[in-house]
Amino acid sequence: MLRSRGANAASASGWLRWLNFILLASCAYATLFPFINIIAVSLSSSRAINAAEVFMWPVEFNMEAYKNLLRDGQLIVAMKNTIIITVVGTALNMLFTIMASYPLSKSRLKGRNAMLMGILFTMLFSGGIIPSFLVVNSLGLVDSYWSLWLPGLMSAYNMFVMKSFLEGLPEELEESAAIDGAGDALILWKIILPLAKPVLAALTLFYAVGWWNSYMNVLIYIRSTDKLSLMVKLYQMIDLISPEMLRAGEGVTQTLITPEGIRAAAIVIAIVPILCVYPFLQKHFIKGVLLGSVKG
Repeated sequence: MLRSRGANAASASGWLRWLNFILLASCAYATLFPFINIIAVSLSSSRAINAAEVFMWPVEFNMEAYKNLLRDGQLIVAMKNTIIITVVGTALNMLFTIMASYPLSKSRLKGRNAMLMGILFTMLFSGGIIPSFLVVNSLGLVDSYWSLWLPGLMSAYNMFVMKSFLEGLPEELEESAAIDGAGDALILWKIILPLAKPVLAALTLFYAVGWWNSYMNVLIYIRSTDKLSLMVKLYQMIDLISPEMLRAGEGVTQTLITPEGIRAAAIVIAIVPILCVYPFLQKHFIKGVLLGSVKG
């Protein structure tokens, strides 16, 4: 009797394990399929795309869509601009987020509640696009990357996330360091920031993705074509696409490239670089998001 029950329990456990595996595999497939399909379309021939033969792998492999986008070098320049915008913008964001969240996490700070309410107010209300443009224009920042960086030096939401994380750290760590003669700057650099690696990694990724995808502000403030970001340049190139323009090669061997192939290649070019950053932050990312949201 006991053996029969044990066998039934083992059988049920095996079925549950397989059911769990199938569900997880289905979720993974549903998540990855659109991206895999886009890559396959970007590497397939126009005939295969028009015939709807492309599914999970390229059909009649060719790189003409990428060659068409990269031919005149404008996309390379836009990529460099976006890297500059992302790296500098993320560094400034993290600097000011740390400088704001650390003192505001201390209850001994005078006027702390008023400051927090002022920052919270900016999350609920904003001046809008036109007043923001007038301020940036009056400062002479139009057509400069500072028109992007200065108005977005810090995200109030991310500051509250990091403040909540810092409030959860034991006060004894700072007290013992202060007894040994360490100042606030040294305590922050040597003790607090090493312990805050998870939330720092999460916020760095949030900021970096935001800058990498920057589109509207670049469209409003940047006038020079050689300063445009990758997203704006890709949109301009895709918007000008017509079937008659998409001819790769010369002479009799010209091959028509479909707009779908160009759009798929543009999506891959826009997504892959920022995806390469995620593996380096994955170790701390989930932990940072959870720890930063425990306290409110």
